[in-house]
Amino acid sequence: MASDLRSRFTATVVAGVTEPAPPRSSRLRRGRLDLVFAADVLIAVVCWGITWGLLVTQNSHHSPHNKGLLFLLSVVLSAPVVLRTHFPLAAWSTAALAMFWAGVVLRPSWSGGLWAAAVVYMLCLYAVTVRCKPWVVTSAALVTVIGAATVESQRVTSALVITLVPVLIGVIVRTRRGNIEQLAVAERRHEGERVLLEERQRIARELHDVVAHHMSVIAIQAEAGPYKADNPPPELVESFGEIRASALSGLNELRRVLGVLRSDRPDIAPQPGLADLPDLLESARGGGLTVTAEVAGTSRPVPGGVDLSAYRIVQEALSNAMRHAPGSTVQVKLYYGESALVIEVRNDGCAGDSQAGQAAPQQQRWSGIGTGHGIVGMRERATMLGGHLRAGPTPNGEFLVTAALPLGDGDEEST
Repeated sequence: MASDLRSRFTATVVAGVTEPAPPRSSRLRRGRLDLVFAADVLIAVVCWGITWGLLVTQNSHHSPHNKGLLFLLSVVLSAPVVLRTHFPLAAWSTAALAMFWAGVVLRPSWSGGLWAAAVVYMLCLYAVTVRCKPWVVTSAALVTVIGAATVESQRVTSALVITLVPVLIGVIVRTRRGNIEQLAVAERRHEGERVLLEERQRIARELHDVVAHHMSVIAIQAEAGPYKADNPPPELVESFGEIRASALSGLNELRRVLGVLRSDRPDIAPQPGLADLPDLLESARGGGLTVTAEVAGTSRPVPGGVDLSAYRIVQEALSNAMRHAPGSTVQVKLYYGESALVIEVRNDGCAGDSQAGQAAPQQQRWSGIGTGHGIVGMRERATMLGGHLRAGPTPNGEFLVTAALPLGDGDEEST
């Protein structure tokens, strides 16, 4: 029990109120040698020599003290400066106790021999001001003034100087370091944003040079296709027209995405939503699907994120149906609940291909999901909003996508 309390006290005093030491610049290091620590050791040795010499000199003119006591006192008064880099609070505490001990043991007339020890104390108080929490700094300053006024009542001015000089310098250095650190954080953030914007612009260039080119070629070839045959049937002309319209629509969507990628403002382009769902369903019907839509509950405006994600989920589900089960019948249902919007896209899978692109019996058709990331993307959109999504085959051979997106106006349990 005692060892546990001792370890807690040590951890609190040594590191609990102390910020980590700032990394030394290359100018203050020579290999493994820390020049600041070496300077502290040198200051401790010099201050010990000065203090020891002055105490011995004054001891010969006053009531003699034991030289062993004076030697120990000079060591204790000078050594704390060595600890101030790694343990500033412990160094100041040791220096304060040593100064108090010296003031009690020696007569006030001996205080002239402690000016080197006062320098050590000021360095330790400076380290506390730079590295410790504000309440610790305030407590150390009060202890310094009260202790000096108590031990040497006629040296209040000196006590204020010993207190204010290191504290003010420490506050200035601490503020400067904080500003430099904030500036470095801002520069790193701006650098990250710049790199991200450059990467987005590179992706936009790749998409424009590759995908946009092929989409344009598809639109041009679809427009010219009917003229390559004499008296083409109306169905062929209509199909080529729908291909061209889909290519142009996709090209416009791609250009909007490219505009977002090239800009540092993510909201420069309008996003589709449930209001655009009729056009999406009509486009799917033009792609060969038989699509029916049903809305249940009280239709009302939904949050922007839910609106966009609902549209994208239905869009991806219809795309999967066109890709893996062309000509099938798809039922799209929206249910506006009190706390969630439920989306259900049911594909009867009447086409011969399975969702994996392989011929299979009816119960095994939907064992594969394909090689893309459509369902993963839908699930990520739902999870991002705090909802959930399930996609998979049903016992009667259909493929069902169900998503629940919270609307934010109901309790969590009902959601």
